[in-house]
Amino acid sequence: MELGGAVTIFLALCLSCLLLLSAWKKMHKGGKLPPGPTPLPFLGNLLQLKTETFKSFMAVSQGVALANGERWRQLRRFSLTALRNFGMGKRSIEERIQEEAQFLLEEFRKTRGLPFDPIFFLSRTVSNVISAVVFGSRFDYEDETFLSLLRMINESFVEMSTPWAQLYDMYSCVMQYLPGRHHRIYHLIEDLKAFIAERVKINQASLDPNAPRDFIDCFLIQMEKEKKNPDSEFNTKNLVLTTLNLFFAGTETVSSTLRYGFLFLMKYPEVEEKVHQEIDHVIGRNRVPASEDRMKMPYTDAVIHEIQRVTDIVPMGVPHTVIRDTQFRGFTLPKGTNVFPLLGSVLRDAKYFSHPEEFNPGHFLDESGRFKKNDAFVPFSSGKRVCLGEALARMELFLYFTTTLQSFSLKPLLPPTAIDTSPKVSGFGNVPPTYEMCLVPR
Repeated sequence: MELGGAVTIFLALCLSCLLLLSAWKKMHKGGKLPPGPTPLPFLGNLLQLKTETFKSFMAVSQGVALANGERWRQLRRFSLTALRNFGMGKRSIEERIQEEAQFLLEEFRKTRGLPFDPIFFLSRTVSNVISAVVFGSRFDYEDETFLSLLRMINESFVEMSTPWAQLYDMYSCVMQYLPGRHHRIYHLIEDLKAFIAERVKINQASLDPNAPRDFIDCFLIQMEKEKKNPDSEFNTKNLVLTTLNLFFAGTETVSSTLRYGFLFLMKYPEVEEKVHQEIDHVIGRNRVPASEDRMKMPYTDAVIHEIQRVTDIVPMGVPHTVIRDTQFRGFTLPKGTNVFPLLGSVLRDAKYFSHPEEFNPGHFLDESGRFKKNDAFVPFSSGKRVCLGEALARMELFLYFTTTLQSFSLKPLLPPTAIDTSPKVSGFGNVPPTYEMCLVPR
């Protein structure tokens, strides 16, 4: 071997050892971290992050950061107030959902019992609910811009759950210069941001500070109030990103849960039949379902909870950052450590669910058939970072399921036993498998 080649290999080995030593020291700085595989130089624990990222994270302390600290506090407090002012938790939002559910029924009737893919049927109707809040109006179902946005959101959710996305997130400073699939998610998000930025300009041009029309108007008004505050988080960048977060989450998580739910009901037709019976008994065939009906429908409520538990749409939850050195079960998490709450580990805990890997609405029913709360039901996370839209999502799921099943029976294209409910992709999210179904009028 030539001297130059030998020197190069020697230097590479020395650099690798130094990087490995640096990583080891970083892991042990400030205390004892929970156990996990030893990270490799540059790659870290990437090799342990297989296609099913949630299962991989069960063995690795690993994470990516979103908003934290003062920025998170300011934006969350404002967002909760603004969303409540535009109907979250009030009757007006229920009326919007009921109206959109009726539009959905019209689209379902147009299928005339023939097979169809429910993806965009469900994403259009769910997205219009959050669109009315953040943009002040709904979209026509055939609007090409709207359909393009929904395609981007759906594709983004898939891309976010691929190993490429994890690699890009960890090493964006390097990956941005390398070719590959990881650039797709970046371009999708940039296109979505550009759409929202354009909507912001439209709102700015016609803003009346005394009569806010939507979430964007409220944010613009707050920006003006705090324009002299150097520590304010109310700026155009945060407006675009916060609106995108609400629009994206308000569209994809609920519509994906509905898609999963229809699939599980087709796989377990006896469950669907019991839901039909309860709907007929409590609501009937003609009256529009209302959120107050849920209290009288324990079985339907249990079914929806079980769908959310088993599907576990966002298994890694929202990342948290440790704000001080924290003692946890004999380990020390240094200040600044990123932590993922693995919601799936709780949703499948045998201590709280008798058959955690099975679809069983009985997990949420007592011996008398009454609905039974379960402290381990945390699909919206818990604590201060619980999902902003939990109340909205709960209302949507109940009203969309009952409205659909009041009018239709679900018909699969395969025998129930042949239906596969495994996620299409499992990473940041559990993406529902692609399938077709038929709807038979009742």
